[in-house]
Amino acid sequence: MIEQNYTGILDKLIPKNDILTDLEIDQLKSSSKTILFKNKDIIFRQGTLTSHVMFLESGLIKLSKKWKNNKSIILKIASPGYFIGLVSIFGDTTFQYSAAAIEDSNVYFIDINIFKSILKNNGKYASYLLSEICKDNLSVFDRITSQYNKQLPGKIADIILFFSEIIYKSEIFEFPITRTELAELAGTTKESFIRTLTEFKNDKIIELDGKSVKIKSIDIIRTLSKIG
Repeated sequence: MIEQNYTGILDKLIPKNDILTDLEIDQLKSSSKTILFKNKDIIFRQGTLTSHVMFLESGLIKLSKKWKNNKSIILKIASPGYFIGLVSIFGDTTFQYSAAAIEDSNVYFIDINIFKSILKNNGKYASYLLSEICKDNLSVFDRITSQYNKQLPGKIADIILFFSEIIYKSEIFEFPITRTELAELAGTTKESFIRTLTEFKNDKIIELDGKSVKIKSIDIIRTLSKIG
């Protein structure tokens, strides 16, 4: 479980720079509630109607999209401070992907009509949200583009660095998802992912025990990620 600074996380929902008025802050808080989702609980499914604005307060979630033949791709692993599903909420009437908890997660649900009313009357907050959406989309585009330009060692190095430096901020951690899901996130097959991970272990780049990972040479991991 990631250690949380709840005050800092909620600052992303309600920035401390006078973007929102006191009345708007009260409206957001009074129209909201926090729901706990246990590990593996579904938050929403692809194709269901959008109903609330959601904000990840604690925990981790995965966003995944199904394609033809029931194949799926993991678009993102989201950590606290993430607005869940804003693209679908403002771009369509149904969610374009699914969201599920991959560890116990608190999700802040905000009434969509109250939220849209605030955005309609507060251009600064609307601009702030647009910036957040753009940053998120660009990060997804960069990751997927990177996958097409890298060989397997570079892809697996990227996954290890992501969990080490972005999610857990430690060189010792546990993968929060299955090998199949890790392969989807890396854009490869389960067999290829496992084989390359085993090669990293045999080369003493990492220690591996089930889902537990200990990076032995972060410099090698970063080099593999860089050269692809």
